[in-house]
Formats: sequence, structure tokens, C-alpha cells
Amino acid sequence: MAWLNWKGLRADRHAAQGLLAIGLVATAVSILLPRLEFGADALRLGLQISVAITAVTLFLSAMFIHRIVDDRRQIAESEQRFRRAMEDSAIGVAIVGLDGRIVQANPAFADMLGYTQSEIEALTFLQITHPDDLQIGRETMMSLKEGKIHSFHFEKRYLHKDGTPVWAQLAGSVILDEDTGKPLYLVSQIEDIDARKQAEARIAEAETRWNFALTSTGQGVWSLDMRKGGTTYSETWAKMLGYAAGELDGDPDRWLTMIHPDDQARVAEADRAHLAGETPFFEAEFRMRHKDGHWVWILDRGKTIERDAEGRVIRAIGSLTDITQRKEAETRLMVSAAMLADEKERLRVTLQSIGDAVICTDAANRITFMNPIAEKLTGVDVGEALGKLLGHVYWAVDEESGQRIGLTRPSASERPRCDQNTRAVLVRRDDTRCSIRQVVSPIMNDREQFCGLVIVFQDFTDARALQRQLAYAAAHDALTGLANRSSFMRTMEELVDQCRLNGGEHQFMFVDLDHFKAVNDTGGHAAGDALLRRVAETLRNVLGPEEIVARLGGDEFAVILTSGGAARGPVAARSIIDAIRHLNFSWDGRTHSIGASIGLAPIRAGCGEVDEIIARADAACYDAKAAGRGCVSEALYEDIRDDSAPAPLAAAS
Repeated sequence: MAWLNWKGLRADRHAAQGLLAIGLVATAVSILLPRLEFGADALRLGLQISVAITAVTLFLSAMFIHRIVDDRRQIAESEQRFRRAMEDSAIGVAIVGLDGRIVQANPAFADMLGYTQSEIEALTFLQITHPDDLQIGRETMMSLKEGKIHSFHFEKRYLHKDGTPVWAQLAGSVILDEDTGKPLYLVSQIEDIDARKQAEARIAEAETRWNFALTSTGQGVWSLDMRKGGTTYSETWAKMLGYAAGELDGDPDRWLTMIHPDDQARVAEADRAHLAGETPFFEAEFRMRHKDGHWVWILDRGKTIERDAEGRVIRAIGSLTDITQRKEAETRLMVSAAMLADEKERLRVTLQSIGDAVICTDAANRITFMNPIAEKLTGVDVGEALGKLLGHVYWAVDEESGQRIGLTRPSASERPRCDQNTRAVLVRRDDTRCSIRQVVSPIMNDREQFCGLVIVFQDFTDARALQRQLAYAAAHDALTGLANRSSFMRTMEELVDQCRLNGGEHQFMFVDLDHFKAVNDTGGHAAGDALLRRVAETLRNVLGPEEIVARLGGDEFAVILTSGGAARGPVAARSIIDAIRHLNFSWDGRTHSIGASIGLAPIRAGCGEVDEIIARADAACYDAKAAGRGCVSEALYEDIRDDSAPAPLAAAS
């Protein structure tokens, strides 16, 4: 039985043949023995042996038949299990003949390629294999036929029914003939790996892009794998330090020896902290020695991705970036910043120390700086002013119009320039005012963009008052407060020009006091000065505010009547004469009486130049004096047409 079990069906077939031969021999013996001439004992013994052999043969035959039936049942069950396994398998299974014909295929294989079982079993493996992978199948089939291999395992692409490629992984073996040992057919298991292949392709593409991006940005990659014996560095990493690819691979601690001595302790501590699990990742900036000896600034970032059961690092990965240019730029910036800070401090001290007030604003017109003088003049503390709009602190108006002086940024088309104003008045919060002189300058950056304003201003109140005093003194008589000769002459020239251009007429009076010399002689110059002031006051009172009154010198006065026409001249002149005659003037207890003589001349187109008009009025005044004083004489045009020269200004009588 053990032998039958070992030999299998083939052994069972041979055993059956042997038993049949023994049975036939035993039967033949039992038939022939009685016919032979043997003794009774011999015959009895022969029959007994024959019966025994027959019994044993029958017993063995029964056992053999039972064995055959059992083997056939097991074979049927095995075939059913194989069929069910093939039909229900989630991966494809195909039986392929040595000629490439698909003998049998399961539904999974047919579904994988979009066929029905009957459709795919009518094809050969060459018809459903991608053209680029046909050689793999041919070489495998040839090796199987030649007995070089008895199993196979490889990946290839099939063609789906719609023509699209489908990646599959094949694993199988050859079935041999038991008698001859020759291959009969192939049994293949086909696993659909198309999704995996596409994912691998996407990963490979992403990795290619990632490596390209790292290379383009000058970043190198390092990988620590203690199972593989150390650290490997990308080609970019090695080239960054002047080494060939693979030249630095191996020793995981070699990189630490290449770090600048001033950076080693700091980097080693950061590395230790991460390896000990104290930090989630490693990051450090340090200098590494290039192969040619110079130092390269490096930004190193890394992270542990696998540890063993005891917490020791198994795998880690990271990147290195050459930041030398950035570090050099930072150094330059630090130097520039230090220089800028020094310059800023010098400017701050300077602005704090100068006598001018300074206010700075940003592009939004908010105050960024005020020096102490600006605080004093505006009456606003710098702590309160910073960040406020300029109008809350600084409000300047025009001295004459009272309109606010706008401080605006230059337009895009306008060339930036300083704006100076010497007529500004600073209006404080308490409504007090002071005259200022301001200079407003825009701040522009290197891109010609507006960044703010600098307002420099000075308290100009005293200077403005002095200017007004000087201007007044330059245009007025110091004794009487009337317009002086030079101011009067400018005004008269303007009126003459207006009459020439626009027409119209004004009256010019030359007023000379009568008996004034006697007052000077008896009372002195002080009395004369006092009397001249009284005369000036009388002239202003008699005439309206629109008339122009001036002292030409000594006791000579001039009047221009700008309103009333020609008829008003004699009337106004008589009023002046009467007012001066009735002027009661006493000095040192003595009363003095004076009078006035007046010469009239018109101011109109064709009347000549200013000197001619004055000379004409002077001559008329001389005529009035000759006529007995205290009267008015009007000049005639013919008086100046003769060959005689005009008389000089009349002297005081």
C-alpha cells in the first residue's frame, strides 16, 4: 500500500496487471493439477496453495479496486477544486499550449482584457501581447521548450480589447509529460498591475520634477540609511562642495568634520538634539569647507524617518542649500544697516540740535518725526503727534489771504521740488498765531516713488515785523507818517500809466505852507516838526481815505484826488486852505498862524510825464503865492508849451 501510495496511478496500473497475472496462474494451476499425475498429498498441497493464492489475489484485488475508486474520487475532487479556484480566482489564470494558443482562461483574465472567456480562448498570447513586449514571451517560450527553465516570473504589457496597454505580472510553470518528461503546456497566473505601474510612473515623474527642481535651485539631498552602511549624497550636493558624485558617501559623521570650527559646536548640538528626539527636525546654517579650501555657507534641513525599537536612528533624509550669496548679501545689509543707523543717529542729533523746526511725514501724511523746536512752535508734544495726520498738528495759512497753505504730494508727471513760503502764518490749537517761513520738500525713494514730506519752518514773527517796519519806513515820511517822496512818485507813475491806457482823470495838488519859516525861527525845529505833524493830520482829516497824501520835503505836501473829477479839485483845495488857516497851533505859550498856497494840475492822457505834471503844479503854486498866498491856482497846458524852462519847486515862504 505504501508503495502504491508512492507510485500513484501509474503504479496502481502495473500492480493490477501483476495481480491479474497471479490470479490467472493460480486458476490455471487449480485446473491442471488434477490432470497431472501427482500424489494425493502433492495434489492437496498444490490445491491449498492455489486456493491461498487465489484468496490473497482476490483480497488484494478488492483492496486495489477500493484504492482506484478512492484515487479517482480524489482526482475528481482535485479537478473540481482547481476548476473552482481557477473560475473564482481574483487574478487571471491561463493554460497556454506550446504553440501559444490559449487552451483555457478564467473569467478574471478575460475581464482584465475586456474579452469573454470564449473570445480570449480563441486567441494566442501573441495576439494579446503589446508589440514592444512580444520578445519577452518568445524568449520565455523558447527556454521552456528547450528545458532551460521550468518556471517563469516577469512583467509585461497585454493589449486590452480596446487597444490600450495593460500592465500585468506573470508567474507560472511548465507541465511535463510523466513518461517522456517533455513540456506539454504552461500554466500562468496573471496579476493586473496596471494601477501600480501608473502610480509608479506618476511617482517617477514627480521625483524627476522634484530632482529637477532641487537641481535648478541648487539644492542637494542627503540620505542616511544605517542598514546600507551610512550616508549618500546627491550629485548636486557633492558638486556644491567641489567633489565628484559618490566621493563623500559612506561615513555618516564625515560632514561634521567639514564644518567651520566656529560653527561646529552649535551644529553638533542641533544634530544631537534631533537624534535624541528633542526636536522635530534638524535645521542649521553653517559654513562648510569647499574642496579647494574656501568656505561655503550651507542651509541644512533634515528629519529622522525611521528609528529602531531602542530609539536609535535608522533612516533620515534632508536637503542642503548653498546660501553663500544670501549670507554675503546679509553681511552687506548688516554693514549698510549699521552705517544707516549711524547716519540716522547723526541726522537725529542734528535735527534735534538745529534752530529750525522740522516735521517729517510718511506717504499717508502721518507724522513720523518732530524735533523739539517743532514741538515748541506748534505747542504739541511729539508723543502725542507721532502717527497723527499733519493737519492735527501743523496748520499754516497765507498771511494776506488767510487761506490754508496746502501741503500735497507731487503728481506723477511733476518733477519733485522744494516749496518755499515766506508769508505763512502758523495757527496753533489755542488759536494763537506766529509768522513763519517754511520750506516743504518731498521725500522720493530710488524708484521715484513719493514717501513723505519734510517741513522745515522758522519763527519769523520778529523778522516779519521788522520787514513790515522797514517797508513802511521806505514808503512813508518818518515825521508825519504820510507817503514819502519816492513812494509818492511810484504811485503817481502808476496813475499816469493807467490814464494813458484806460483814460480817466485825476487831480494833482502841490501844497506849500505859508509863514512856516517864522515858526521854525521863533520856536525852533521841534516846533516846526510838531506843526508839520498837525498839518499832515489835518490833510488826512479833510480828504477821504481813498485820496493819496504825501510829504515831498520841508513844508511841501502833495495830494492826488483819485475821485470826483476835475470840478472837485478847486473845492478840495479850498477846504485844505481853510482847514490850515484855522489850525490853532501853540508852542511855548505862543500861538502861531500859518496858511497854504496850492497849485492844481490835471493827470490825464496827454498830460506828459510825472515830472512835467509836478512842474506844472509847482508853477501854479508859485502863481498862487504871487497872488497873495492862501489861494488856489490851476495850471494851464500852454504854460509849459513856451520855450522857458519850468520853474523849480517853490521854496517855503
